[in-house]
Amino acid sequence: MRIRIDEIARKALFLTDPEQAHGLSIKALKTGLVPGAPAPADPRLRQTIAGLAFPNPIGLAAGYDKNAEVPEALLKLGFGFTEVGTLTPKPQAGNPKPRIFRLVADEAVINRLGFNNEGHAPALERLKACTRGGLIGVNIGANKDSADRIDDYVQGIRTFAGVASYFTVNISSPNTPGLRDLQARESLGALLSAVLAARDGEVGAGARKVPVFLKIAPDLSEEGMDDIAAEALAHPLDGLIVSNTTLSRDGLRDVRQAGEAGGLSGKPLFAASTIVLAKMRRRLGPGLPIIGVGGVHNLETAVAKIEAGADLVQLYSGMVYQGPSLPGRIVRGLSKLCDARGLTSIRELRNSQTDHWAAKA
Repeated sequence: MRIRIDEIARKALFLTDPEQAHGLSIKALKTGLVPGAPAPADPRLRQTIAGLAFPNPIGLAAGYDKNAEVPEALLKLGFGFTEVGTLTPKPQAGNPKPRIFRLVADEAVINRLGFNNEGHAPALERLKACTRGGLIGVNIGANKDSADRIDDYVQGIRTFAGVASYFTVNISSPNTPGLRDLQARESLGALLSAVLAARDGEVGAGARKVPVFLKIAPDLSEEGMDDIAAEALAHPLDGLIVSNTTLSRDGLRDVRQAGEAGGLSGKPLFAASTIVLAKMRRRLGPGLPIIGVGGVHNLETAVAKIEAGADLVQLYSGMVYQGPSLPGRIVRGLSKLCDARGLTSIRELRNSQTDHWAAKA
């Protein structure tokens, strides 16, 4: 029955412009029209990563709840954690519309939103009002017209240190000109030093030490991955998120929409993002946590991320096509997988296929 409801909701939303549909889904969550579907607690799915206790490894990626409007409603869908943003210090409108495109034949999405959000202040007030106690990460970015982008990230740390379960430093969106340049080794080293110093400074002011993750692109050369791994290991970073959207258009069937500029997410991103995940796991070793994201749309793809080296998994575009019951279905599927394989912890699957994925082109 729940899957049938998902199909009806999808058909209704697909009659509208993608950005309007997104707004309608936010309103539905605010009003309770989307019923919660929490997955049963399973101790085999629990794990502690970067000092945080995750009830299950499935989270919502940034980009959906940009302004921290519905994080608690999203957690009720079965997610073990959710991530708001990307948030910039000042509000910004983003790029001109239309800027979201569905590639239905590929179960993919292209977006060129450009960090559209209301800025730090409104999101901070909403997060202060949250009472449920779930894990809510804050994805921080830089304003397009910023004179000092590193300082924008520092402001994000200082603003949300008291309310964020963790931070994601997003330097991998393709829709803010020049942002991915921060992945270059010298720039990345300066950014991480500033951000982590700001985080530690907030600890000195009486706040807890909030974990910081770095979100990277899937469109990296081997040398680029080497540089990121070197800087990640040289700084007290808490983890990596692999990966953001891609600029690649390889293998798409929807040739009409494929020419749209922006980052591609959804099913076609799965293989490329999982290969980069495995390659980064090999470079980083077993200790540093990795969140795998990109193309997750069912139990099998979530498991593949873990097998490739992920501690946790995020999804977003998969819900566009599979509906809001997707996270609960995946979590219940993980429990059944533990039953079938006799696992005492889902963590036993991690790295079992890292070499397989890392060897792919």
